[in-house]
Amino acid sequence: MNKNFSFVILTFNEEIHLPRLLESIKNLNAKTYILDSGSTDKTLEIATTYGAEVLQNPFENHPKQWDYALKNFQIATPWTIGLDADQLVTPELFEMLANFNNDEHRDINGIYFNRKNFFQGKWIRFGTFYPFYLLKMFRTGIGFSDLNENMDHRFIVHGKTKVWKKGWLLEENLKENDIAFWKSKHERYSDLIAEEEIERMQKLRIQRIKPNLLGSPDEKRAWLKRLWWKLPLGFRPYLYFSYRMFFKLGIFEGATGIKFHYLQSFWFRQLVDKKIKILLKQNR
Repeated sequence: MNKNFSFVILTFNEEIHLPRLLESIKNLNAKTYILDSGSTDKTLEIATTYGAEVLQNPFENHPKQWDYALKNFQIATPWTIGLDADQLVTPELFEMLANFNNDEHRDINGIYFNRKNFFQGKWIRFGTFYPFYLLKMFRTGIGFSDLNENMDHRFIVHGKTKVWKKGWLLEENLKENDIAFWKSKHERYSDLIAEEEIERMQKLRIQRIKPNLLGSPDEKRAWLKRLWWKLPLGFRPYLYFSYRMFFKLGIFEGATGIKFHYLQSFWFRQLVDKKIKILLKQNR
């Protein structure tokens, strides 16, 4: 059994994704923990087949689910790797993990993986989506879930971090190839984000990560989020979509990529802003 790290994975009806992910990591011989939120398909059967330890917990949001996972699994390795079920470890990242030496990372508490995001079979390369660094590997007991977020989840570590620019993590949610599914899912997400932004306006939520445009990948995103919250509702989706299309070259993505950017940076953000305006009227 791998003595350096363990994997933690969240699942909910992931029979289409989980085998792909578990196949990509099985030869690392690392202990795998799966927190499920009530799957009714073959997810749990697949997890058992691969020898994963499984717990179940009702889902409220991603940050709280990750918090439950990190606090309730008895992880014995010095490092933890948190993955989503629709991700997989590429051969390049596998090689880096297989050769991982804990002694060479004594002063490091967290490692960022470089994500490649796919939509309807196409790699979304432009429009701010690549390179995209995610803190996915952290010292057990030091890394924790940011509960100040209502939907987006991120892990936080104090101390030094490292970026693996060529340690690619591939992410492709095959369910989202169905646009009706994508829109239904993001309808639910828009409620969470709208509620979160209202709570931030009321000073009920704070940014746990210090905004810094020149800092770590998460500190840079925190700076951009702070800027986003200051922009006028209703106008900012137009600005964001234009930024991704032209300044970040999303216009060269092709029809599928442009559709993704439109849905993700305009349609979804407009929906969020509309719901924020409704909530503001109700709170007057």
